[in-house]
Amino acid sequence: MKIKTICCIGAGYVGGPTMAVIAKQCPYIEVTVVDINESRIAAWNSKNLDELPIFEPGLADIVKETRGKNLFFSTDIDKAIDEAEMIFISVNTPTKTYGKGKGMAADLKYIELCARQIAKVAKQDKIVVEKSTLPVRTASAIKSILDNTGNGVKFQILSNPEFLAEGTAVQDLLNPDRVLIGGDTSTKEGEIAVQALVGIYSNWVPKDKILTTNVWSSELSKLTANAFLAQRVSSINAMSEICEKTGADIKEVSKAIGMDSRIGSKFLNASVGFGGSCFQKDILNLVYIAKSYGLNKVADYWEQVIIMNDHQKNRFSDNIVSTLYNTVSGKKITFLGWAFKKDTNDTRESPAIKVADNLLSEQAKIAVFDPKVTEERIYADLEYLNSRSPKENKDLLKVCLDPYEACKESHAIAILTEWDEFKNYNWKQVYDNMQKPAFIFDGRGILDKKTLEEIGFTYYKIGSGN
Repeated sequence: MKIKTICCIGAGYVGGPTMAVIAKQCPYIEVTVVDINESRIAAWNSKNLDELPIFEPGLADIVKETRGKNLFFSTDIDKAIDEAEMIFISVNTPTKTYGKGKGMAADLKYIELCARQIAKVAKQDKIVVEKSTLPVRTASAIKSILDNTGNGVKFQILSNPEFLAEGTAVQDLLNPDRVLIGGDTSTKEGEIAVQALVGIYSNWVPKDKILTTNVWSSELSKLTANAFLAQRVSSINAMSEICEKTGADIKEVSKAIGMDSRIGSKFLNASVGFGGSCFQKDILNLVYIAKSYGLNKVADYWEQVIIMNDHQKNRFSDNIVSTLYNTVSGKKITFLGWAFKKDTNDTRESPAIKVADNLLSEQAKIAVFDPKVTEERIYADLEYLNSRSPKENKDLLKVCLDPYEACKESHAIAILTEWDEFKNYNWKQVYDNMQKPAFIFDGRGILDKKTLEEIGFTYYKIGSGN
């Protein structure tokens, strides 16, 4: 079965880049990305490629190459569902903020709405692909909805989780470590559906990197991968606190243990904490699943990864307050970076949000500069916490378009994102225009301690006891 038409419901961080790469690598497939958010679709269709709703290195070039040829962005969801042979579901699955499982379980209401819309519209047999990160056994719920519509249309449900790192998403799609496809391979129809998706990826991914499993293994593998990666971050961050007390340097420790082939060097950079849309959400989901099966020791183990991450963020802001003579009230603190990591404009669960909230509660005045995150997004992130009124947030926090202006008259600078450009600033000029003593709190460990101290800064780095 050779797929000719694809629809993707959801034009976000996963759906947009994934479909753009499929369109580029499979010019014979017509790919339509749909979303109910009209402004987001308008941004994907913008003539100015700088206005795409998602910033990822290399993405704009692929969109320019494929858009209007075999890649389309639309709000006409019913039409795209009707015409597609394969439908990807790539909508948000946030942590529930209400009812049973509040604060832990994944909220599947958007997934169910998609399933019901597909069921209502579909007139021919369809292959439905879970692209969103979902709790194990969600596929059975989707299939139950689709199979009980009374239309006589037959559906095959596949799980195809994404393993993208924001900032390198395009390269991750073009050269993946693996592609995971879960399906009902116990039936002929299920095997045909699995091979149809294998056939798409095999246009550019070597066959030995395409792994097929049952649906449940595929769904659980995604949660497990994110849990393991987050665990490494929390583990090295736990060691960073010990380093600060003992005089060790976490970078040296990381390098030493990373050279052990059994451990490896990736995800061993100490920082102010992990963020992004996946790690915290997926671990909380895993904790909820474990608890629902009565596996309380398993749940406690994974929950500790989140506890350590929260501790690291609070520890960072507490250090700023204690170093600035136990008060930051009325003092200007500059944040360089708001995105949760470099090379993306995504701010979901960014450590900067929690650190800012803590300091604003101490009546600090914060100036923020991030090269890719908008003022509107920064205020929306703070308002979502509901810690204070929108007016108070705007009175205490200002967003700057120029880093030197952000640092002017500041008492301290906090590095919250590891943007490469921060390393190349004229730090002597920054120092000259700051209040004295001038402090830098490097939450990403990207600046050179010796150079900054020679200029006159008092410099603190996560995980350094010197």
